[in-house]
Amino acid sequence: MFNLKVNEDVSLKLLEKKDAKELFDVVNDSRSYLREWLPWVNQMKHETDYEPIIEMWLKQFSANDGFQAGILYKGKIVGMIGFHGVDWANRKTSIGYWLSEKHQGNGIMTEAVKTLLNIAFTEYKLNRVEIRCGVENEKSKAIPERLGFKQEGIIRDAEYLYDHFHDCILYSMLAKEWS
Repeated sequence: MFNLKVNEDVSLKLLEKKDAKELFDVVNDSRSYLREWLPWVNQMKHETDYEPIIEMWLKQFSANDGFQAGILYKGKIVGMIGFHGVDWANRKTSIGYWLSEKHQGNGIMTEAVKTLLNIAFTEYKLNRVEIRCGVENEKSKAIPERLGFKQEGIIRDAEYLYDHFHDCILYSMLAKEWS
């Protein structure tokens, strides 16, 4: 199965159904934190809820439409990162990510996003990568800002979070800007 080393402590891997319990436990441990920014958290109430999702992610990978990977820190799942599909005709994609609350602030996500940018621009030969973050999600916004993405604007009422809409910032990076 796909397993990509990011650095000494961090790797990315395609998840399998056997990973559903570990993934559920990570989300469950950070549920209130993740719920602030991710609209799907409340739907994931049992480890079995991840089994069809993991199957969908594996189909995405086999269809050459990007991938969703577990972020492993010292061999344990601590988050997820992936491409929201690939628009091959326009050579672009977007990256989504989340990290457990207790593993933030250690550079894990910055390194994981760098790895996906390398794949997007060198392996996939894409021209554009986007990241959308909640306007008030300072930790998430710090990733594209740290990596040199350009802020293109604010998408008003971009996403519905349980009982309200929130605005998102659209960031992008072009192949010619990635070194």
